[in-house]
Amino acid sequence: MKISLIITTFNWPESLLLVLESIRHQSLMPDEIIIADDGSNESTRKLISSFNKQFDLNILHSWQEDNGFRVAKSRNKAILKSSGDYIILIDGDMVLDPRFVKDHIDCSEPGYFIQGSRVLLSKKETQKALSEKNINFSFFSSELKNRKNSIRSKTLSLIFSNKKNHLRGIKSCNMAFYREDCININGFNNDFEGWGREDSEFVVRMMNSGMKRKNIRFCAIQYHLWHDENNRESLKINNLMLEAAINKKLLWCENGIKSMKDNEG
Repeated sequence: MKISLIITTFNWPESLLLVLESIRHQSLMPDEIIIADDGSNESTRKLISSFNKQFDLNILHSWQEDNGFRVAKSRNKAILKSSGDYIILIDGDMVLDPRFVKDHIDCSEPGYFIQGSRVLLSKKETQKALSEKNINFSFFSSELKNRKNSIRSKTLSLIFSNKKNHLRGIKSCNMAFYREDCININGFNNDFEGWGREDSEFVVRMMNSGMKRKNIRFCAIQYHLWHDENNRESLKINNLMLEAAINKKLLWCENGIKSMKDNEG
């Protein structure tokens, strides 16, 4: 099974550097890495170019013009460029445990998309990590929030992972699915602009199409670098689009991957 790892980013190359370093140390490497760039400046392009020259990581740079927060469209552009059978989504502020990719592949299952969890680093610990270029975190690292999420255990994972369809805790910063299942619902909805709910609406259509949610715990561990909260002024409109997908039992969005492919073609 060919694996595409897609990373969203916007103008934070210092964080992206740590993420790419953590990918470089994976026990199982993805077949391709695609940076879903929502309009970063030249410094991000230079970082990606430098990494590609130094290491054999097969990083593709999917860039779109900076026209506000358009992460749904940015992910769709990256998915269009992907060639993998299976897609793992993370954000550009998520430092990965060395077995992150392998854990996701081991947990993959036809008919399911995967929702993982995260460990939150404090502001102080994040600043230290960025300064020292540290990617080595564990249960014993200082100033972690929801520390239990840093425990990796096959036994605990078997006990606490579950298959339950609901929207609570949906986070596309640690999500995986078969590419075909994503294409079948037309990907993310490009109408979502501004922070929030584009991932939940995507999952609603996934579940409406017959896909089931698999929640994995105590594996596929990632550490979230602290940052200021995103602007939430678009949340009211985005909540209405999410409610429409729920109430109308939508399986498809009109403004998704297909419209982008048609425009490019």
